[in-house]
Amino acid sequence: MSNKERSVDLKGGPGHIVLPAVVFAVPVLKLAWTLGGGGAASEALVAMEPANWPDVLIGMLLEDALLASALAVAMSRTSYAYFAAKGGARVHAGTPTAHVLLQAAVVPFTFALVVGAFHGLWWGVAVGLVSYALRLGVIVEYRTGRRERDSGRRSRTSPSGWLERAADTAAVAALLLAVVVLPVIALLAAVNGRSWTGVVECDVNTGHGTERARLVELGRKGNGVVGWDIAQDEVVNGLNCAVSGNNTVRTPLWRS
Repeated sequence: MSNKERSVDLKGGPGHIVLPAVVFAVPVLKLAWTLGGGGAASEALVAMEPANWPDVLIGMLLEDALLASALAVAMSRTSYAYFAAKGGARVHAGTPTAHVLLQAAVVPFTFALVVGAFHGLWWGVAVGLVSYALRLGVIVEYRTGRRERDSGRRSRTSPSGWLERAADTAAVAALLLAVVVLPVIALLAAVNGRSWTGVVECDVNTGHGTERARLVELGRKGNGVVGWDIAQDEVVNGLNCAVSGNNTVRTPLWRS
C-alpha cells in the first residue's frame, strides 16, 4: 500500500464516516421506531430536552453488549490509525518496540474495563483483545514502512512479509467491522422494540381520573417522572411509579 492509504487514515475513510453516522443517526431511529414514528420521536425529544438526546445512545450501549463492544473496537482502531497518520507514527519511529506496544494497549485496556464493568468479564476481555490486535496491525503497517512506501512489493518469505500479511488481515477485519458489522448491529439495536431507558408503571391523570399506565421514562420531575405513555402515545406526567418488569415497548421490526 502507499501514501494514499495513509491519507485515508488522516482525512477519513469509510470507517471514519460510518462512526459519526452511527453515533448521531441511530439514536434518532431508536426513538422513532420504539415510540411509533417521527412525530412521537419529536415529542419525546422535546420532553427530554434535545441536549439530552445522547442519553439515547448511552442507554443503547448499556442495554446491548454486542453494540457496545463493536463500537468500542471500531473507535479504538480508527482513533489509533488517525493519530498515527497525523504524525504519531513518525514520533515513535525511534521508540523501542516494547514501549510502543505498551502504549498501544492503554486505550484497548480502558475500553475493556468500561465494557466489562457494564456487560461482564468476557465481553471486556473480548473487546480488549480484538481492539489490541487491530491496533497491532496499524503498528506493523508503520513500523515496516508499509504505509510510507510507494511500492506495494512485499517479501513472501521474510519476517516483514508475513507481518505485513497479518496487517492486511487486520486492516480488512477493521474495515468490515466499521462499514458492515457495526452498522448492522446498530440498526438491529435501534429497531428491536426495547426501550433505551427504564419502563415504569405510574399513576397518570387522564382528565377523567387517575389510571395506571406503562411509561417510557424520559426524565424525572419532582417526585414523579415525565414519560411516554405507551398505550396512549403521548407525553405525560406520572406519579407513584414502580419499575416495570418488561422493557419491551413494541414488536421488533423483523417480526412486525
